[in-house]
Amino acid sequence: MKPYQHLPIQECLEPLLPIPPEALVLVQPHAYQKLGAPYGNASPFFVRRSILASLLVAQSHLQQRYPNWQILVFDAYRPVAVQQFMVDYTLAETARAQNLHLETLTLAQRQELLEQVYRIWAVPSYDPLTPPPHSTGAVVDVTLVDDGENEVFMGSPIDELSERSQPDYFAQIAADSELDPSERQLATRATFHRELLHEIMTKAGFQRHPGEWWHFCLGDQMWAWLTNQQNPLQPVTARYGRIQPREDGR
Repeated sequence: MKPYQHLPIQECLEPLLPIPPEALVLVQPHAYQKLGAPYGNASPFFVRRSILASLLVAQSHLQQRYPNWQILVFDAYRPVAVQQFMVDYTLAETARAQNLHLETLTLAQRQELLEQVYRIWAVPSYDPLTPPPHSTGAVVDVTLVDDGENEVFMGSPIDELSERSQPDYFAQIAADSELDPSERQLATRATFHRELLHEIMTKAGFQRHPGEWWHFCLGDQMWAWLTNQQNPLQPVTARYGRIQPREDGR
């Protein structure tokens, strides 16, 4: 179990709402739907009502600095079945990249690969006490687009299974005095844009995943855990648990 999964959840029963495509940029076609992920009647571009309101607040902070820039939503709500599908898909892709075959893996090899996969992907648990963050409707994977709706340079793509996904990876690279000037310039650009995204999202109440520059949460277990680490004298409680099937229309 991850440390945040030990925190209790006091479900507030706030509904899921669609993210308006006219208000924020949505990645279309959706990456996991393209792969055949089993969403059923659910949509990856739904979030809890308060999360949507906070996303719009974050975008207003962004546009105070860059009037025509927008938040791009890569992914939001994710049923547990989709979480399982993507874990299985990533496991297969990781094995293939290492010239391994799933059907011939030893238990040790499979465990080692799963540990790599779970650096990015949460365990697809149906236990109501330990929901995958995206299955709560309280998490978004986001980046930024400029006034031409071109994705802003972040140094690495969303979901990349490497050290480059660490939020401060490029800040550390840029500090290397022996780095080639052109590489330092790219690292500095990526660092600036990651810090800008972090700034506007945290101003709106979100917390960033410690290991993923794109993952932001508000009201789930991870958010409560991170918030309580920062403010131990004013603890908060998670208010969003796993969306039940009857709530997402499946």
